Amino acid sequence: MDVLEVPADRPRSWYLSLMAPNSKGPGNPWLDPSRLYCNHQALSDCIADILQPFQNESIDLVAGIDAMGFILGAAVATKLGKGFLAIRKAGHLCVSTWEQAYVDYSGHRKVMEVRQDVLRPGLRVLLVDQWIETGGTMKAAIALVEKFGAIVVGVAVVAIENTEGGRWIKKNYKCSHCIPEELQPQIDNKYLNSFKSFSNPSQ
Repeated sequence: MDVLEVPADRPRSWYLSLMAPNSKGPGNPWLDPSRLYCNHQALSDCIADILQPFQNESIDLVAGIDAMGFILGAAVATKLGKGFLAIRKAGHLCVSTWEQAYVDYSGHRKVMEVRQDVLRPGLRVLLVDQWIETGGTMKAAIALVEKFGAIVVGVAVVAIENTEGGRWIKKNYKCSHCIPEELQPQIDNKYLNSFKSFSNPSQ
């Protein structure tokens, strides 16, 4: 399917077939979810799906995780009519910050940071990111939010893999993702059947 095409029939999670397989080899994520953001209807439907479980929740602020979580997070914040807080990789904010060390999906030790002048006790925060693989990045973001006494209302992402970290997050926090039950095994095996339609990286 052309990346900009909007099908007449749009079943739940139809847009997942727009995600592209890794064409750069080892050292890169196994797929590129950001391709679906190029389709305005796909992005809109994705946001509607991840927000559905939070319709009756009180949310004060949306926080997105560097970097792809900025796209979904800002879109979610706009949809909700709420502000957006960037949780950044260390060294990019020019104000006083709090930091949290973590290990990302590739096994590298990193540090993320958040500005000190927004989060406060009782503030209800929805955390948004693109993908949860090992869960290390999201757990660090949760720790940063809760360090201030703010409340994590929930976690909203495109997908949560069935890893130890992914299961921990689903067990301890209200979560929303776009993966139907029948596609979860493909996500966990890091290969989607829809990839068969990609004959070359430029398709």
